[in-house]
Amino acid sequence: MRTALVIGTGLIGTSAALALTGRGVTVHLADHDPGQARTAAALGAGTHETPGEPVDLAIVAAPPAHVAGVLADAMSRGLARGYADVASVKGGPRRELEALGLDLSAYIGTHPMSGREKSGPLAASGDLFEGRPWVLTPTRDTDTEVLNLALELVSHCRAVPVVMDADAHDRAVALVSHMPHLVSSMVAARLEHAEEAAVRLCGQGIRDVTRIAASDPRMWIDILSANPGPVADLLADLSADLDGTVRALRALQSRDEDERREGSTGIEEVLRRGNAGQVRVPGKHGSAPRAYEVVAVLISDQPGQLARIFADAGRAGVNVEDVRIEHATGQQAGLVQLMVEPKAVPVLSAALTERGWSLRQ
Repeated sequence: MRTALVIGTGLIGTSAALALTGRGVTVHLADHDPGQARTAAALGAGTHETPGEPVDLAIVAAPPAHVAGVLADAMSRGLARGYADVASVKGGPRRELEALGLDLSAYIGTHPMSGREKSGPLAASGDLFEGRPWVLTPTRDTDTEVLNLALELVSHCRAVPVVMDADAHDRAVALVSHMPHLVSSMVAARLEHAEEAAVRLCGQGIRDVTRIAASDPRMWIDILSANPGPVADLLADLSADLDGTVRALRALQSRDEDERREGSTGIEEVLRRGNAGQVRVPGKHGSAPRAYEVVAVLISDQPGQLARIFADAGRAGVNVEDVRIEHATGQQAGLVQLMVEPKAVPVLSAALTERGWSLRQ
């Protein structure tokens, strides 16, 4: 791929453009808001000048409801040899294009499984997709050259290609992305009118659960409007689980020992099912989950503290597999949780203690 046109310079489009530009591809930028395209260009994502000839690949980074229209316009104008979209829903746009009677041999649906709570070109990053799955949904009509261009796009963005059927993709993202977002929003909504004293007790658990609830509602309305059925089916199943959990909790309030026992069994069942599902979440780099142990270190909220910890871990020959930070309420301090291989725990603990760090059990 030598040239590309990115139509839609929000978070995903600009991030892809930055990655392609960084790999030597000449990228042209277009957006319904010319100012946003100029912003992306100023960030080094490409040029907002119109290409003088058809590019190798046109990448449509528009909301799902607008993908088919933007693609149809680009195809009718002959802007590229191949066309791809990066919308988070795949079946609907493809059916819309089919209904328009377009030749879909030059088109392939794609979806990079990466993003942020923030939107717009200023939130973009050229490494946003690195190591992340990037779904490709070719059909029997998709030309081999177009599939290869899409694979080249994924490679330039350092993502991992995953080939799926479009409708299977939509059911999958409903499960792992769309439904969790709504659940996160519903949990976060409980905090809106909560007492300040309660909110001040928020710890890492509630931060983890509600993090994605900070996303732009307008963007999510577009996404959910394009995939409502599968999401509604999952929420119906979740609702049944919630009803059962509520009954079990009410039973725990009973004075009857048998009812309390039944309630305890119900709560244990949902917690164990949660354990069974959680262990299926892929681990580091998409590999099978691995069991890490935590070395917890108390740090002050000062510049350079994290760098010092990582440097000391490196000197001890220990690789930190993951890290989490819990900020102490009302204090300029926090607890850094370093996830490491079990065999590395005594080595790292001894090294950090020797260098003056305060460890917590």
